[in-house]
Amino acid sequence: MAEVEMSESMEENLIDSVNVLAGRMEDLLLSKSGQQPDIGPENPVDSSFINKKKKKRMKKQLTGHQLHDHKEYEDLIRRVYNLLYQRNPGLIRRQRTVMNPPELLRGAKKTVFVNFMNTCARMCREPQHVMNFLLTELGTNGSIDGQQRLVVEGRFVTKHFEFLLRKYHNEFVVCDGCKSRDTILSKSKENRIVFLECQDCGSVRSVAPIKVGFVARVGRRKAAS
Repeated sequence: MAEVEMSESMEENLIDSVNVLAGRMEDLLLSKSGQQPDIGPENPVDSSFINKKKKKRMKKQLTGHQLHDHKEYEDLIRRVYNLLYQRNPGLIRRQRTVMNPPELLRGAKKTVFVNFMNTCARMCREPQHVMNFLLTELGTNGSIDGQQRLVVEGRFVTKHFEFLLRKYHNEFVVCDGCKSRDTILSKSKENRIVFLECQDCGSVRSVAPIKVGFVARVGRRKAAS
């Protein structure tokens, strides 16, 4: 009896498997023919899976009005770039400003910025303005010697000047709008506020003033006797 019952259960499982397989084959044939299979609680079918290949093959077709608008948009973009290239090619073909690293000579109590004038010329800024910024940020005194070098009191390394020159470049040279370096500094006669004017896009912004005041002397004090 055990063997008979086992064979009957196996037969029932086999019939169920055949029915499931037949249902899947029927659904597959219906999907290929374009018909939707019957969906019921006993045979749930994901319609997104059936129409998956159809959605991939369907291409988005624009109407005549949409094609006309798209063409007008491309024409306007092309005209804008042509006008920019004719009137101000610097906005399209931007040239990168390359600055030489600071050349320093370090003494016992002073640091000499050898190529200071060349650095100011590359940024198109007045040496006095750049010097005031560097001395204020470093918290020291300094001056320009007879060889047009910046002599700073104290011992500093190259990375100090590189960081400050990058900061000066971002605050007093580069335009925030178009990132152009073709800018000038101008001071208002009414309130003496300094503005950064861009020669490419025409934007104007105020810059923070450099507060030059009392600076503590750099170096060690002599020990009291």
